[in-house]
Amino acid sequence: MATPDEVREGVSLTHLDQELFADSGVTKRDLVDYFDAVSERLLPVLRDRPLSVMRVLRGQDAFMQKNLPKYTPEWVSRAKLWAESSQRTVTYGLCNDRRTLLWFGNQRAVELHPALTRVDPVGPTDLIMDLDPPEGAPFSVAVAAARLVRQALADVGLAGALKTSGSKGVHVFVPLVTGLSFEDVAAATRAVGARAERIDPELATTAFIREDRHGKVFLDSTRAGGATVAAVYSPRIRPGAPVSFPVRWADADSVTPADFTVKTALDLLGSADPWAEELPAPQELPADLVAEGHTIPVARVAAMHEGKRRARARRKSGEGE
Repeated sequence: MATPDEVREGVSLTHLDQELFADSGVTKRDLVDYFDAVSERLLPVLRDRPLSVMRVLRGQDAFMQKNLPKYTPEWVSRAKLWAESSQRTVTYGLCNDRRTLLWFGNQRAVELHPALTRVDPVGPTDLIMDLDPPEGAPFSVAVAAARLVRQALADVGLAGALKTSGSKGVHVFVPLVTGLSFEDVAAATRAVGARAERIDPELATTAFIREDRHGKVFLDSTRAGGATVAAVYSPRIRPGAPVSFPVRWADADSVTPADFTVKTALDLLGSADPWAEELPAPQELPADLVAEGHTIPVARVAAMHEGKRRARARRKSGEGE
């Protein structure tokens, strides 16, 4: 066992002066200090949510970890949930206090991806649109597409908050009242995406298959059900160690994702918590929006069937040559 460089909140912190990951420009100490300083803002968005993390160990590629490792301290809260995708029970960590957050930092858990549900009650807490601009496009196109989503929401009486993803895109969050079903929220998300696309089909698309996007911003409406999203204030494993950061709609045209990093975010925040300030109160979903969404095929399923159809067409074309 490594000799700790420091003990904080009862957590032994080790190898703090190592570079966090290649091209990060930050050390493990910078990550732990950042988590500590932002904890009062970050913990409320993580509390009681099953947590997946992206870790990056020295000399290894980054990897997603859902199951808590066997050496996890007993004081880390956890929840055992059935994972439909892997057909197994997963023991997720619950990052409910500062000590747990520091422990994750010491594990080099750089990215924090909470589920879109709490463990009690289980149910969707947010409608989320994930906007992914095409490779090489300026950030302004992601912002322009986010405004389409904002308009589509406003048209049905809903409001959302905006944040950078910490990568090249943005997320729009719409907090929801409790008691909704995952199926209805997924349907409403599809409907919002479709409505935003109809406002400006030259700018944005809901096409799930990449080759069908033709240089447009992808309106990803699949962040529902058991999905996770990088938490606001979470760092990302990208050059410069950017963080997912709240952006006021009025300021969206004057920022870029690179403005917000592990080293700059705290100074930009000061004593404020812009996410808590910008996030609307939980909202009801309009029945007509949900009904419309139930008429729209699930993107992943539709894409799978379309991929098979195209593969058959290519084979048939090849046979005819």
